[in-house]
Amino acid sequence: MACGIISQSFRLHAFKALCKKYIQLSAAMKTDNSRHFSSEPKNISRYPIPTKKDLPYDMVERMEQVESKGGFLPNVFKVLSHRPAEFRAFFAYYNELMNKETGNLTKADRELIVVATSVHNKCLYCVISHSALHRIYSKKPTVSDEVVVNYHTADLSPRERAMLDFAMTVCRCDTVTEEHFQSLKEVGFDEEDAWDIAAIAAFFAMSNRLAHVTDMRPNLEFYNMGRVPREKRKDKPDEKVIKD
Repeated sequence: MACGIISQSFRLHAFKALCKKYIQLSAAMKTDNSRHFSSEPKNISRYPIPTKKDLPYDMVERMEQVESKGGFLPNVFKVLSHRPAEFRAFFAYYNELMNKETGNLTKADRELIVVATSVHNKCLYCVISHSALHRIYSKKPTVSDEVVVNYHTADLSPRERAMLDFAMTVCRCDTVTEEHFQSLKEVGFDEEDAWDIAAIAAFFAMSNRLAHVTDMRPNLEFYNMGRVPREKRKDKPDEKVIKD
């Protein structure tokens, strides 16, 4: 019995010491500019991931804003920070394509284009991450999964199907004809929308291949995002969503 008491006391002491060490380590990481961004950077790229102190200020500021807003930093930011000039160019064009507020494409539309074309290009990172974003924007937790398997049999509207047909034509480098543009017009898209669809398919063809060559791995957080609606806290009133 005495041995049991001593054993329990030892385990409790060891547990307290471990907790103290973890708290100290967490506090140090919050103030250490040499640390990597959120989550352990091992095994997310075949190329080295720079530390904060080695990156230009504007990139650090941008990544900290993304991490603060989303709760984690998508690995694409970490991987592309290996080349700062290309990092800036990549995200400048990304924002023009994916966050523009003109035209008839919704945010969910744009993400669905990325999912469908990235499946064709066999890009794990983009399929997982943009499926998550589509679930969030569309509030439909199963559609992106259906598109991953076969967009032809997915539960899509005629508008979405025409959009993906055009995107896949560009993705596969098939011949683009007037019939393709006409099919888009019949469901409410104009020629500027066609440009947007094509540009997204083309941009992510490059992105998919960069992900391949760098062996970019998706964050685990993406896998469950948007699958189950968040329950509202009963002790807090509804808050308005503030957009940038």
